Formats: sequence, structure tokens, C-alpha cells
Amino acid sequence: MSYYLGVDIGSVSSNFVLVDEAANVVGKIYMRTEGNPVKAVKEGYKQVMEGIDDEQIIGVGTTGSGRHLADIILGADVVKNEITAHAVAASSFYPDVRTIIEIGGQDSKMIILQDAIVSDFAMNTVCAAGTGSFLDQQASRLNILIQDFGPTALKSKQAVRIAGRCGVFAESDMIHKQQMGYPIEDILMGLCEALVRNYLNNVGKGKKIETPVIFQGGVAANAGLKKAFEKILQMEIKVPPYYDVMGALGAAILAREYIEQYRRATVFKGDSFIIDGQFHSRSFECKGCPNMCEVVCIKRDQEVLAYWGDRCKTWETSIGHQEVI
Repeated sequence: MSYYLGVDIGSVSSNFVLVDEAANVVGKIYMRTEGNPVKAVKEGYKQVMEGIDDEQIIGVGTTGSGRHLADIILGADVVKNEITAHAVAASSFYPDVRTIIEIGGQDSKMIILQDAIVSDFAMNTVCAAGTGSFLDQQASRLNILIQDFGPTALKSKQAVRIAGRCGVFAESDMIHKQQMGYPIEDILMGLCEALVRNYLNNVGKGKKIETPVIFQGGVAANAGLKKAFEKILQMEIKVPPYYDVMGALGAAILAREYIEQYRRATVFKGDSFIIDGQFHSRSFECKGCPNMCEVVCIKRDQEVLAYWGDRCKTWETSIGHQEVI
């Protein structure tokens, strides 16, 4: 059997998906990045490849905020942004999808499609309200496991009104409602509805939301948030089977399409490069001009693999340049 590997490295989670030549998912890993994307790439790769020989990988795609880093370590045939990857993955399950709601750990997105092609999108990377990390924080404060958040919210009979325009105000309002004695399930459902209003007012502002609507990203596991979206939008919300790793799945599908279309051999680097090497990064301030760019250097053992962060691309395009101490 031959497989395609898709990797999505985000600020909160790192996801890995293996698909076969018919684009069927044969393995997936969802793990926390924990502030160390280099380690996450190596650990996630080892887990998803358990029992599979690296020679069976015939294509690799990367996406997410750490897609270029994953490309350097793994050797990717396709490097795509999250919008494209999520749209491709959603379309593979729902060819007629029109609206994608994607909420991750640190940001949220809305993608509008027409005939399986992205026609519009919006992202929110500024406000924490509505993201997975905010939900994690509130669940921890309430001494509730994050996996119990949704089921508890679904028990609500009457959601309380929570101010959701800002994460700080939402938390203050929740504390106030707790002190007044409202049931915890009503507070949680109120928070879900507040986060949905925040999302629609910020990310969905000016967007025409049409069915079918697909909800994906790690936060799609929260059944309370799905119910809140359906209540406020008055639409059915569908959650795909691999909602938590859709970015990685999209990257794998794109790698498959690329390899099959262009009939090229993969540039995947294999176990000997990925597992046996010691990867590390360091940053330095380039003093070559008044921009004073903060440049990141990625090395395997003592070999420089890549530079990035310099506006003029002097370092990025000069691998082998004497490194600044």
C-alpha cells in the first residue's frame, strides 16, 4: 500500500493524517503543539507512521501556521494555507458545501464556497473569545473537563445572557452569573450562544451564510456550540467525521492531487532524516540594514536548513551563508 501524509501544525494543536491512494483515511493523530512545533512534528510523525514503512509515503502536504517549518523537516510536495486545506477537506465529504465554520485553538475562520471553489473568507486572529483556548480556560476555571463542556451545556433549560463581545467581559459576566446562583449548565449554554454571536458579528459580518453549513476544527467537538449555532442561524449544522484534523486531511488530499496530476516523485525526506536528526531553532537580529529583522534559523545537527523572517530575503535565499553569532 502507498500513502499520502498530511500535516497541519498550529499554535495549539498539531494534526497528522494518512490517506491511501483512494483518499480514505487510514490513520490520524491529534496532539498538542505545547509551544514546540519542531518536537510536535517529530513526535506526531512517529506516532502516525507506527507500523508503516517510510518508503510507502508517496506524497506529503503541509498546512497551518507552522507549515513551512514542517516542510523543512519532512520534505513536502505541497505547502498550502489553512483556507485552501480546510475547503478541500470539507468538499471531499460534502461536495455541495457552501459555508465552512472553522474554529481552532487560537483563531477562527469562515470560508464561503461556490461550486467547491473558495469565493470569500474571513479570519479572526485578534479576539480570544470564541476560540478553543478560551473555552479551555473557562472549563478549567469552572473545574469541568473540556470534554464535559458540551454535554453539560446541552442539559440547559434556559441559557443565561452572557456578554460575548470580549473574552474579558464574558468571563466577568460568567462570574457574576455564578454569584447570583444560576445553574452551571445554563451559564455554559449562555457562553456558547455568546461565542456564536461574537463569531457571527466579527468573522461572519457581511457574509451570506448559506446551507450546507459545515462546522469543523477542534471546537466542533463541543455539542453545546453546535446547538447554539443551529439555534441562532436557524440552520442545520453538519460536523464531518474527522472534524478535528480537517486541515491535515486537506493537505494530504492536495498532495495526492499534485503527485497524480504531475506524475512527480515525492521529495519526502524519510525516517533517516526526520527521526535520526536533531532539529533546533534559534533567532537573531540582523544588523544588515535599519529594518533590524528578527531572523529565525532552523538547523539539523549543525546543518542550516532554512532562514526566515528577513524582509529582504538576504538570509532566506542564502543557505550556507556564515551564521551570525
